[in-house]
Amino acid sequence: MKLGPFLAIAIATCGLPSALCAQKPPTQPRAVTIDDLFQLREVRDPQLSPDAQWVTYTVKTLSLKEDKSEERIWTVPTAGGDATPMTAGGVSSSHPRWSNDGKYLAFLSARNEGKTQVWLLNRSGGEAQRLTDTPQDVDDFAWSPDSTRLVLILRDPSEEELAALKTKDKDPDDKDKKPKTKKPWVIDRLQFKVDEVGYLDRRRTHLYVLDLAAKNLTQITSGDYDDGHAAWSPDGRFVAFASNRSKPDPDRSYNTDIWVVAANNTDKGAQLTQVTTNPGEDDLPSWSPDGKLIAYTTQLDPHLFQYATHHVAVSPASGGPAHVLTQAFDRNANEPRFSPDGKSIYFIADDDGTQILGSVPVAGGEVTRPIAGRFMLYAFSVAKNGDIAAQINMPDRPSEIYLQPAPGNNLTRLTKTNDAFLAQLKLVQPEYIKFKSKDGTTVHGYLYKPLDYGSGKKYPAILRPHGGPVWAYYAEFTHLAQLFAANGYAVLFPNPRGSSGYGENYAKAIWADWGNKDYQDDMAMVDYAIAQGIADPDKLGVGGWSYGGISTDFIIAQTTRFKAAISGAGEALNTSFYGHDQYQRDYETELGRPWESHALWDKLSPFYKVANITTPTLFMGGEIDWNVPILGGEQMYQAMKSLGRETELVVYPGEYHEFKTPSHLKDRLERYVAWYTHYVKGEPTPARPEPQPSVAKPGN
Repeated sequence: MKLGPFLAIAIATCGLPSALCAQKPPTQPRAVTIDDLFQLREVRDPQLSPDAQWVTYTVKTLSLKEDKSEERIWTVPTAGGDATPMTAGGVSSSHPRWSNDGKYLAFLSARNEGKTQVWLLNRSGGEAQRLTDTPQDVDDFAWSPDSTRLVLILRDPSEEELAALKTKDKDPDDKDKKPKTKKPWVIDRLQFKVDEVGYLDRRRTHLYVLDLAAKNLTQITSGDYDDGHAAWSPDGRFVAFASNRSKPDPDRSYNTDIWVVAANNTDKGAQLTQVTTNPGEDDLPSWSPDGKLIAYTTQLDPHLFQYATHHVAVSPASGGPAHVLTQAFDRNANEPRFSPDGKSIYFIADDDGTQILGSVPVAGGEVTRPIAGRFMLYAFSVAKNGDIAAQINMPDRPSEIYLQPAPGNNLTRLTKTNDAFLAQLKLVQPEYIKFKSKDGTTVHGYLYKPLDYGSGKKYPAILRPHGGPVWAYYAEFTHLAQLFAANGYAVLFPNPRGSSGYGENYAKAIWADWGNKDYQDDMAMVDYAIAQGIADPDKLGVGGWSYGGISTDFIIAQTTRFKAAISGAGEALNTSFYGHDQYQRDYETELGRPWESHALWDKLSPFYKVANITTPTLFMGGEIDWNVPILGGEQMYQAMKSLGRETELVVYPGEYHEFKTPSHLKDRLERYVAWYTHYVKGEPTPARPEPQPSVAKPGN
């Protein structure tokens, strides 16, 4: 999915104890600034201990000084109290997972500039110990029920990784060694490229079982397939996993199925049990407590791929008919997990501009909402006693960890990570609104009024189409919206047709018809804000990232209402992306092959309408983005420059689709503000920020 960068959209919090984050707030809260992005802390991945006494979670910080991010593991008692760091600063650690006996906490970390490995902390104290020593990174792991083994997800090692393993103890400090010339990539796969990986070869991800006592590592799956999302059976005899093993070529299909393999097999998974046979995507397996059933997510219409609703289904662990439980619910369901008594299944539901915790009986029936509200529930963990810990993000508060004790009592917030810092800020509470589109369709969205809003005055406004296209804006803290509001803009976050959370028909309404109904819906929110007397029709700006950038190109090619536009990671000349980005399968499914359906491909290419564009437009993107490559911005910039229009292109070196470098994140925000200030507000300030000195690297 061509999603916008979450980091810039939904920055969350940190679990610092009050003694460490105590800052006396000013008497008068101030407006949000660009640099506030780097004061916020991102909290995620809550994990309840088996005895439900503790919750571990991770905290990510962005350092402008060092120009990098760092992630640490923290823990907080469920009875209340200060949070405590479990891992030291200076090195990132993530993915904490409790052993089922509650004695240990395993996590992933790449220490001493090595590969990402599994490390182990003893709950009673002591330094972390490295559990694995593989030549390649460990992608994922899961504890066995008896806490004596781990199942690891490992990609087949490259020749370079194997060679490094053989020579790692030989003269490692030999500075006279010349760097070897990199070998060419030899490509023979249909799906040959993906963002943040690059070119794909035949190295695949497989399952391995690590015996902690014997320190033996046994490969239990193999083949020209990628295996992932491993889950142990309650008795520890089997492992369920998801894999696309379609014949003759998995790259031609969305058909991921659930499989089961014996945990003690020595034939690399030659004998597998196929649990599901649905031609669509089945993923994220979870065992029932008695080991008889497996719950998972399923998409029933592979032809719709990302437009199809994800449902919760159950099948016998030995294989057999599937029972789809949430079809009538008609909302995307994710992360299914059985309740401790095995009678129901929890899942995250994407519903009406929110994400909540849903529950459905295993036998089928009505979906209930154990944890719901106008907020964004990103993740949850269920303890053996039924307590639930959840990561919840709210419009006025970035993500925190909450606890709901069984049986369904009120939520209690356990962490107060950014409270002291947020007390310094004056925030805008968005309004969740609904309005009619051109054809009468009801559309929803979030409206942020300017920080200095007063009735009877019209304000400059920024329309921000979202990424996806099957995604949505949610009730969550959004630094970007708060920043624009602090600078005097009304901010429009519409959820047009194509968005998730409003049913499958709503999502698929733009199938092979981009820039039409979604364009009408986006414009309808602009018209609504003008009709309400909030937005000044003569001071409108537009801009988005990913599909939001594509939408921006569509918008400025169809209307001259906007005084300025910013198109980030967009795509305009569709045929040029075929074979260049990672979406060949999606293109052929939705649009057909370009040489067979060239009329449709051309119709959906804003590039061919570039002569209509008079809006001053800033194009941006990452240098090595294979999700939506910078090629799209380059082409639109070149065309507009050729036509003599106001335009600029900014390419960020070393960045993928989702930016990671703090100085680049800051630079992007500075350019957003400068471009809109100059062209939308009409102020004489330059349309680009003043050049800043380079960030000093550690050791320089």
